[in-house]
Amino acid sequence: MRSLIRSILRILARILFRVRVEGNTQTFDTSRLLIVANHESLLDGLLLGLFLPFDPVFIVHTSVVRFRFFRLILSLADYLAVDTAAPLAMKKVIKLLESGRPVMIFPEGRITITGSLMKVYDGPAFVAAKTGATILPVRLDGPARSHFARVSGKSPRRLLPKITITILPPTRIPMPDAPMAKQRRRKAGEQLRRLMQEMLFAARPRQTLYGAFCDAIEIHGRSHRLLEDIKQTEYSYQDLLKMTLMLARLVERATPELAPGDRIGLLLPNLAPTLALILGLTARHRVPAMLNYTAGSDGMRAACEAAAITTILTSRAFVEQANLADKLAALGKQVRLIHLEDLRAGITLADKLWLIGFALWMPRAQERATSPEEPAVVLFTSGSEGKPKGVVLPHRALLANIAQIRAIIDFSTEDKILNALPIFHSFGLTAGALLPLLNGTRLFLYPSPLHYRIIPELAYDRACTVLFGTNTFLGNYGKFAHPYDFFRLRYVIAGAEKLSETVRVLWAEKFGLRILEGYGATETAPVLAVNTPMACRVGTVGQFLPGIEHRLIPVPGIARGGVLHVRGPNVMAGYFKADRPGVLQPPVSDVGEGWYDTGDIVELDEDGFVRIAGRVKRFAKVAGEMVSLEAVERLAVVASPDRAHAVSSRVDPAKGEALILFTTDPGLTRDTLLAKAREAGFPELVVPRLIVRLDALPLLGTGKIDHVTLKRMAEAAQ
Repeated sequence: MRSLIRSILRILARILFRVRVEGNTQTFDTSRLLIVANHESLLDGLLLGLFLPFDPVFIVHTSVVRFRFFRLILSLADYLAVDTAAPLAMKKVIKLLESGRPVMIFPEGRITITGSLMKVYDGPAFVAAKTGATILPVRLDGPARSHFARVSGKSPRRLLPKITITILPPTRIPMPDAPMAKQRRRKAGEQLRRLMQEMLFAARPRQTLYGAFCDAIEIHGRSHRLLEDIKQTEYSYQDLLKMTLMLARLVERATPELAPGDRIGLLLPNLAPTLALILGLTARHRVPAMLNYTAGSDGMRAACEAAAITTILTSRAFVEQANLADKLAALGKQVRLIHLEDLRAGITLADKLWLIGFALWMPRAQERATSPEEPAVVLFTSGSEGKPKGVVLPHRALLANIAQIRAIIDFSTEDKILNALPIFHSFGLTAGALLPLLNGTRLFLYPSPLHYRIIPELAYDRACTVLFGTNTFLGNYGKFAHPYDFFRLRYVIAGAEKLSETVRVLWAEKFGLRILEGYGATETAPVLAVNTPMACRVGTVGQFLPGIEHRLIPVPGIARGGVLHVRGPNVMAGYFKADRPGVLQPPVSDVGEGWYDTGDIVELDEDGFVRIAGRVKRFAKVAGEMVSLEAVERLAVVASPDRAHAVSSRVDPAKGEALILFTTDPGLTRDTLLAKAREAGFPELVVPRLIVRLDALPLLGTGKIDHVTLKRMAEAAQ
């Protein structure tokens, strides 16, 4: 009778929830098999009992079996009720595994209320390590959108959502090497948490940017209000879809000379039409190239030449407000400018009828056949150490990085992100714009990160819960903000440059907020590692994201760490460089094909936390010793914590290279630095002999220090 009821329920579930089982569905060796899954709803146990290719014993909490309804459901399968608070609870599970029965357990111990992975308990991991059990990860996707879920009220709900069960390859957790059982248990739990994150990431769909946008519309609903910009207009998914479809049609009509895959430069600020253009152009098989309008005429010309850009989309109003007319004139006749105002004026009745009568109701039909491996956007490196290069990011890289972030941090529809980082910057594009857009998280776009008094006020007025920034920007926001401006913030995430101790302490003491520092590169779309609420260590940039392989290559003269090489689905397709304009050049690494050489020297601790020692290019050889320029800058911060400092080097006939310190502190002397070096334990070799006072350090538009300009100043310094 139990078999008959299960067969009927399986058929009903396939019909009602369109349940699809993917991945490894072959016959398993079920002896000592531990199945782990994410916990999204009250349906999860029933679904797994119906669709797993074997009959496991379900581990449930004793509080669950008190309810008659749950006992009735559990009667369809074998189960073991345990009290996780009892010291000997896991011994029953160990005996069950050793008896040869497969065991099913939810390591989170509770149904998610965030829609993302919650705390992972150590017990199941320690059981797996102690018994040598094979772990089978199973990913549930869809139950969190049902009415059986416990996510917040604003999260999307459907009466009968589509459900996917993905069975991933089996693995094992070896018993960690530690002197005490408590430490072994904790380390095993960390391994299981990482495994669950890898599982969430590995089960992501393979699609295009526009396809993911259409999925988000279906999940969250067209009326979901998502986006607001400086014009103070709230845009729903429907509004953004209208804008996307119409702009794509108008641009395609205005550029008949461009072939599929050609680049179109975008010279626009953080506004809703900019995002719509990115989505629309990728849907019509054009590649938006995000131009840095703060780079100057030389920087923009170099970018256009490298990526073979002949057409730029911009706005007359923006060109006037940003004083870009002279820069655009300097680009010469080889670049054609198309203004959004002219496109808007060219909308005909036929365009409106096409949009309202057809395109809006069949949005997926408007996408030309594209592969996730094809280019989605071209971003340009900051040029802080040379000419900017065009970084070609395929759909696969952007969506993989978004999936990696979502696997470790719980952004939800309850959140509101304030993004003032420019969209031409990879951090501002992926984390600050595309992530909320595809996740249903509300977003406020602000056009400039330099308005240090306005942005804290916006965070207060719009009740924002997430803020992205660089160390420079966050330091200034903290300086000018009222202590209550950030009362709703849950997450403050720093990237693009090293987080200083001064800024970290300022935010902790003034606002009671912990800044989560991350690390990445434009070439990796960009995030490689980040601290999270579940895994945070001060002085590091967190642990690597799921799906990222890494290797450290030793550097002669540097005792600890090595040059970081990475490989993963979020790594770029290649570069556009000035030496071969418009020709894609894959990344080159000594490790092998598909690897990217970050050029950064990093150290890894025993728990996998990444510590950045500095860039290879930011080391100087002084008197035969390798000296980190960042170590010199740290010494300057110790001596003068409230001022800005940067270090460069130049050729010195006597010592090989000489250090030059640029500082905004007029009273900082070499004697002060020597005294602080002795107190803090720095070798005398890191103390610069030449100190240059500046009113302000030269910065790029992204907030990074302009090391190219500093290098020229160092060569000319007296």
